[in-house]
Amino acid sequence: MYLWNLVEPGKLVRTEAPLPKPQEGFVRVRVTKVFLNSQDAAIYAGAIRVRYPIVPGRFAVGFVSDETNPLFPKGTRVLLHGYRPVPRNGTEKRDFSAEDYYACGRTTDGFLSDFVLVAPTDMTALPSSVSDERALLLHQVAAAKEISDRLGVQRGRHVAVIGADLMGILLCQLLIYQQTAPILVDADKRRLEFAKSCGVYYTVPADAGLVDTVASLTGGRLASGAVYVATASGNATDLPFLLTERCGKAVYFATSANKVTIDLAGALRKHLSIHCVSHGVKYLETAINLMANKAVDPTLFHGNMVTSRNLQELLSTYHVRPERDVQEVNYIDLLR
Repeated sequence: MYLWNLVEPGKLVRTEAPLPKPQEGFVRVRVTKVFLNSQDAAIYAGAIRVRYPIVPGRFAVGFVSDETNPLFPKGTRVLLHGYRPVPRNGTEKRDFSAEDYYACGRTTDGFLSDFVLVAPTDMTALPSSVSDERALLLHQVAAAKEISDRLGVQRGRHVAVIGADLMGILLCQLLIYQQTAPILVDADKRRLEFAKSCGVYYTVPADAGLVDTVASLTGGRLASGAVYVATASGNATDLPFLLTERCGKAVYFATSANKVTIDLAGALRKHLSIHCVSHGVKYLETAINLMANKAVDPTLFHGNMVTSRNLQELLSTYHVRPERDVQEVNYIDLLR
């Protein structure tokens, strides 16, 4: 089989390796497709520090390739979990500064490999109603569900979402499904125009009149809560505080590798509650149901499916193509 090792920034090497041998408590999975995003590109470029060598790729789908587990018969199509709980043996002293989850492709090997061994608890069977391309976005939908639960906003109230990238748009679609009214804010007007085509009703540019515009949409109350999506670049980090009513909630979404600097003066003045979300792995089962019921609809995003031969080119040019920020979603097909 082949796997792809990142041996240093900008150097991805395809390596031939033996098939992983069956182990008790693990299932061998043939990886079929991998979703590559800005985190993978940043790791490739060296903007996020990792221990080399490492196999990239956090989000993947595949199928079970052998008959080792009755719960996952051979041929079962599965979602591979991009975050795995760090095992604890209960005897060693806990390092409370360490992360509780491994992030595949960053703190442990990812899924850019023909085959992987996976514990049954680290994968989920997929229904036929959810395609591979939709399944590859389930971690984003699960994080959106985590964010909406943290907000706890009642039906009919307004939520400001700052950041109109893939994550921000999926979150807005989920909030609409839950009968909440999202107001999507972004400094990039191209992203806002695309968000309108994805069914987001209220899209507002992050300009000098932003607060007045949000106030007019909310009847002068401002938003009940706000979400800052750090994966969408170019937006001021204090916008949630400006757009949220007194004693409301602000949620910051970022991966644990993102660095977000915030001035808390506005939050302190309004007595806001601040929540942080880096993933929503506990909601993956819920995300499958949401995707199957079309509570979120990523079909308007342009799926760019490439083969492993084009992998390095995709990673090296990821951040220099402005159209990717608006509507492009990149997938690697390992079967071609």
